[in-house]
Amino acid sequence: MATAAPADTKPSLTIQRRFDAPVERVWRAWTDPEAMFQWFGPEGAEVTHAETDVRVDGSFRVIFSIPPDPEVHNVSGVYREVEDKQKLVFTWQWITMPERESLVSVMLRAKGDRTLMIFSHEQFADEEARDGHEEGWTGSFDRLAAYLEKEAA
Repeated sequence: MATAAPADTKPSLTIQRRFDAPVERVWRAWTDPEAMFQWFGPEGAEVTHAETDVRVDGSFRVIFSIPPDPEVHNVSGVYREVEDKQKLVFTWQWITMPERESLVSVMLRAKGDRTLMIFSHEQFADEEARDGHEEGWTGSFDRLAAYLEKEAA
C-alpha cells in the first residue's frame, strides 16, 4: 500500500509491506551486500556492485542496470539512524543528480515469524521523481519477497 504526501510538502511516498520472514532475515536483506545482489532494484535489475557500512555516518552504494537498457544506475547515501533489526534511515542520492538528495526510512516490526516493513522515501524534488521511485521500490519489494521466500526453502 502506497500513499502520497499532502500538496503543501515536498513529494514523498510510504509503502507498507508484510514479508513471510522473520525480522532478522529482512534486516539482513537490507544490510548485507551479498543479499542486496539478489533483490535490489526493480524487476529485471542486475546489481553489479553493493557495499554497506551500516552505522551512523556510514555509507552505502549500489550500482545496477536493467537490461537491455545500457544505462547504469548508481545510488549512494549515508546512514543517519541505525537501530539494529528495527530501523534504518539514510540519505538517497543518484550519482547523476547529486543535488536531488532525498531521505529513506525503513522500519521493521516483528509479527511472529513475519515482518511488517514500513518504508518511507521523502523530500523528492518533484512528483515525477516520486512516481518513478514508487514504481522502482514496488518492484524491488516484489523481488525482496521472492528472495526471502527462496532463501527460506
